[in-house]
Amino acid sequence: MLGYFDTLSNWGRWGEDDELGTLNHITDDVRLAAARAVRHGRSVSCAWEVAVPEDMERSTTTCPCAADMPGAEDMPLPGFRNDRRWGFSHERLGITFHGNTLTHVDSPCHIFWDGTMYNGRSHSLVDAATGSAWAAVTAAANGIITRGVLLDIARVRDVPWLEPGQGVFPEDLEEAERRQGVRVRSGDAVLLRTGYGRFRHEAGAASGVTQAGWHASCLPWLHERQVALIGADTPQEVQPSGYEDVLMPVHAVSLVAMGLWLLDNCDLEVCARTAAELGQWDFHLAVAPVRFAGTSGSPVNPIATF
Repeated sequence: MLGYFDTLSNWGRWGEDDELGTLNHITDDVRLAAARAVRHGRSVSCAWEVAVPEDMERSTTTCPCAADMPGAEDMPLPGFRNDRRWGFSHERLGITFHGNTLTHVDSPCHIFWDGTMYNGRSHSLVDAATGSAWAAVTAAANGIITRGVLLDIARVRDVPWLEPGQGVFPEDLEEAERRQGVRVRSGDAVLLRTGYGRFRHEAGAASGVTQAGWHASCLPWLHERQVALIGADTPQEVQPSGYEDVLMPVHAVSLVAMGLWLLDNCDLEVCARTAAELGQWDFHLAVAPVRFAGTSGSPVNPIATF
């Protein structure tokens, strides 16, 4: 697995100044092909709703705060002061999106290996005050628009969900392709359903760090197929990973060596039901990160259109 940092490296593949990594596989032709995947016109979200924890401070709440006209005398425009029927709601947002709960995208600057980021840049380019000057989420400011492919491993194994600690291997991916009548191709986004979304809907979010997900042995398969983006209904990789020297091998090799962007914590239940109903496992996928300057990712609401 440690050899993957060399054998799967995309450093210099698209030039020394490249920050997009595997998103370079999404060409104009790939986007046009993704548009042709829309055969029914039905759109579904692949994200969890962002809820407000009970203990979240009011200063960082996502709850709309209603305000009526008392206090409008402090508004800067005369019209606001004069219209006593006018009101509004607003909110102040503070979101820690990395982790095991919120649906978000990871850009390559999220992970370092031996002090180095994707394409050989030093981790010193990340500053606590200004963020990252390299491979931040703003590299994908034009959006990630491509063909998505859902590989439903829980369905293939005929279980409601994979148990925590169960990994998904290349043979699982190819069996899902065979059963679903779809093949992953260059520029695709591959979304992996372990069934954890169903578990979370029925029993609530699991505690701890043990989870189902991609096994690191899938990385050469993803590299060979020239996949642009991977997602999962967990934080990507199986935990424990089985590799004592690397805490999160899929994150490390994907982001640092391959420049492979990650879509963590998807809710793929509606997407899976729609795909099964329509008999269609590929779709147009639109992921639009918020243009947070210098950040290592962004909360997102991926939209699959069948």
